[in-house]
Amino acid sequence: MYICINRKPMQLLIFLLIYPILWLISILPFRVLYLVSDCVYGIVYYIIGYRKKSVRENIALALPHLSSKERLIIEKKFYHHLCDIFLEMIKTMTISDKEINKRYAFTNLDVYLDLEKKGKSIALLCAHYASYEWAVSMNHHITFEGYGIYKKLANRHFDKLVRDIRSRFKATLITTKETIPTIQKNAISGHLGVFGFASDQSPKATSAHHWNSFMRIEVPIHTGAEMLAKRFDMNIIFLRTKKIKRGYYEASFEVLSENSKSVPNYEITDTFLKLVEEQIHEAPEYYLWTHKRWKHRR
Repeated sequence: MYICINRKPMQLLIFLLIYPILWLISILPFRVLYLVSDCVYGIVYYIIGYRKKSVRENIALALPHLSSKERLIIEKKFYHHLCDIFLEMIKTMTISDKEINKRYAFTNLDVYLDLEKKGKSIALLCAHYASYEWAVSMNHHITFEGYGIYKKLANRHFDKLVRDIRSRFKATLITTKETIPTIQKNAISGHLGVFGFASDQSPKATSAHHWNSFMRIEVPIHTGAEMLAKRFDMNIIFLRTKKIKRGYYEASFEVLSENSKSVPNYEITDTFLKLVEEQIHEAPEYYLWTHKRWKHRR
């Protein structure tokens, strides 16, 4: 016998049970928050072993020149960082503007602001590196409307929570399906915006238009940001984030193109990936190794 279960009440129940815990974590002082993170690390790494096989394989593929001992050190540092950014993401629920601006600082905001003066919308490319969640604080410093492109959560209550958190920082979240219609609508109306693309993860191999080397491994490459920038005549900028110490980050901007239509196809995307590689080689423990970036490798 088949029993149909209504998911909506169940989604609400899960949200009501978990939300108070998230809120309590979010109001913890940072010193206590990182003590909790240390405890979570022990559970995630040693007991659950969350995606440990994928992480170990990815690090070995991307950094084959390192010894097994060196890769193990990076692996453990990564899991410490992973737990930190997860709790920092929860902290975003209640963190003050003053606190997040102190902990996520922009070193050359003038580079971005100068690009705004060009009178064109902007495609901002970044990687899943260091604190990509706190990059949302950028919206405190800019004139354009900031759009974050994300994958919609299955639980609509948590999805609304994520949207509400981002709206605190004047950010508008749009799903991948909403991206092209939103950019097109803005282009027609003359509304200028900056669209954040995290373009370092793996697309479906069947839908890939471009393959190239990433960490010396040939893989399919996301080219959507570059193609949309060309189609709608957007400027392109790269956001590089660096972890200074626990809970503190610095971000800097690098202009990739002010005339994307004139650049040969895929050149901007390949340049972006080279910049991501630089970040990884500088401090590999801060890259998001849990994603199966090289699953479609040749």
